[in-house]
Amino acid sequence: MSLIELRDVRVEAGTRCILDVVVLDVHAGEVLVVLGPTGAGKSTLLRILGLLERPAAGEVRWRGAPVHWPVPLGLRRRVTMAFQDPLLFSGTAAENVEYGLRVRGVSKLDARAQAMAMLRQLEVAAHAEQKASTLSGGEAQRVALARALVIRPELLLLDEPLASLDEPLREELGHELLTLIKATGLTSVLVTHDRTAARTMADRIAILDGGRLRQVGTPEEIFSRPADDFVARFVGRTASAALRSPPARSG
Repeated sequence: MSLIELRDVRVEAGTRCILDVVVLDVHAGEVLVVLGPTGAGKSTLLRILGLLERPAAGEVRWRGAPVHWPVPLGLRRRVTMAFQDPLLFSGTAAENVEYGLRVRGVSKLDARAQAMAMLRQLEVAAHAEQKASTLSGGEAQRVALARALVIRPELLLLDEPLASLDEPLREELGHELLTLIKATGLTSVLVTHDRTAARTMADRIAILDGGRLRQVGTPEEIFSRPADDFVARFVGRTASAALRSPPARSG
């Protein structure tokens, strides 16, 4: 079953088309990783999936029903995003994590309890009363992820959330994040440049180039049976390894 679907979606900037997705389904409970070079349209795709930007053409469907614009607040609140920069508010780590719960009407006492539980899961509970501005990069990113996860979204969108961290910390936090996502069955879309992370974290991978999907498939399909020369080169295969098949349509 698909949680969110795109059909013939186009996004334009003036006369230039920056996203042209014929079909993309994000399956409930999966981790879909979007890979592509700089300027491929990855962040634009994430904004469409996050219901933050209305496409110039095409249809977005949520659980099979068309999304109407402006998107109702109740639907928007089923989706949350985390970014490369943590973008924490002023105040403490705990206050940051509580925020999304409080605007959803959760009592102060319950919001604090849920925030602390999530901070413990991400191993930053010791920093709960620390000002966000004084956290290290890794600590701040853990708090930002806790803030995104604590509201229990139906769809979690991750825009290179580990890219600014050094490699050992990136691997450690990536493993912890994947464990949390899998434990909760959360549907997630992760945008990254990291091919290794894509291969280890993804249920499926979507390769985007020039705003168009070149291939969508399992890590095995993408890395062992690339659809064309571009995908082969991008994932580090020789051009001769590419199968001469048309760009994939995702269902």
